[in-house]
Amino acid sequence: MRQSQLFTKTQKEAPSDEEAKNAQLLIRAGYLHKEMAGVYQLLPLGLRVVEKIKQIVREEMNAIDSQEMLATAMQSKEVWERTDRWDDEKVEVWFKSELKAGGEIGFGWSHEEPLANMMKNHIASYKDLPKMIYQFQNKLRNELRAKSGIMRGREFLMKDAYSFADTEEQHEKMYADQQQAYKNVYDRVGIGEDTYMTFAAGGAFTQFSHEFQTVCEAGEDITYICKEKGIAINEEVLEEANLEELGVVRDELVETKTAEVGNIFNFGRHKAEDAGLFYKNSEGERTPVWMGSYGIGITRVMGVVVEKKADEKGLVWPESIAPFKVHLVALNTDDEEISDWAEGVYASLQKQGVEVLFDDRNARPGEKFAESDLLGIPYRVVVSKKGKEAGTFEVVTRATGEVRNLTEEELYADFS
Repeated sequence: MRQSQLFTKTQKEAPSDEEAKNAQLLIRAGYLHKEMAGVYQLLPLGLRVVEKIKQIVREEMNAIDSQEMLATAMQSKEVWERTDRWDDEKVEVWFKSELKAGGEIGFGWSHEEPLANMMKNHIASYKDLPKMIYQFQNKLRNELRAKSGIMRGREFLMKDAYSFADTEEQHEKMYADQQQAYKNVYDRVGIGEDTYMTFAAGGAFTQFSHEFQTVCEAGEDITYICKEKGIAINEEVLEEANLEELGVVRDELVETKTAEVGNIFNFGRHKAEDAGLFYKNSEGERTPVWMGSYGIGITRVMGVVVEKKADEKGLVWPESIAPFKVHLVALNTDDEEISDWAEGVYASLQKQGVEVLFDDRNARPGEKFAESDLLGIPYRVVVSKKGKEAGTFEVVTRATGEVRNLTEEELYADFS
């Protein structure tokens, strides 16, 4: 992509109505547009990051034989009434509307009930089990106070998965597979080292759950962590009995601010029983399916990465989810020879399959470098008259500030 063709513009000042660093930087750098409190539009650069995160999650879900689908965001009142979760006093985040034809609908904040209802058409016997499905979809939650930028919004992109099992053993296998898949995702997006699977309360979902919490000063949760044992427990369930079950004592735990980046729930058979999802087991008995659900906030992960990786100059993207690998910055573009040389480098890198954002604009070097730092692309390659005379390119690694001067041959070898 040529930067001159981007319709988005960077901003020098952070928006005055945003307190969260992630929203400030993503808006300044032209990754997001704020539509209203808790609601953001993904601009071209932001969408590229989100698609990279989605692809990592998709690969890990497919690797455990979960099948991708896409459910509707419009939800039936009757389906949720069966499980007693339509009432606003039971679930306080509903967005609802009246149909002109009569009746009420809700807009998806989660999908356990609708997808359990759907699976009635596909599960009749134990021979149809186990099955696991997942989707990427915008969720809508009527949060009282939207805050923390894209780490807590009224609309956000989530990967939600659902498992359906004949036996507890089948379920435990899928539950463990999801745990490992989540750990793989967090490793691949660059926050695995600081992300812990925690024992937590289940909220509107079930009595207990496991959350994935990332150590983050901007986080809204308090997690007690024993790094040596790799054990973490949410503040809400910090009780002696739970500590004993986890094999840890209170003095071993350090109180830490964290941000939730995922959660997984074991529903047992009660969710399917409430939803009316039954099948014939191997004994011919009518039995409710054993269910689990598994969520990763895609846009929330994006926000947490920004909070943890950004520095005083701007964004710092891990290579795995950066919108582009290389920011090719052309200086002295009024010199036709230098301009042609930069065009050739752009074409050659693209031919090698390197994702490149080409700053071909006629702007001052200081302005270009400041914007490059703000955008946070992993490698900046500078094409300049000075470099042409020396036969080299200045290559700057955004995360470390390391500067190398490479020949054209070295450059192409380095990014091949």
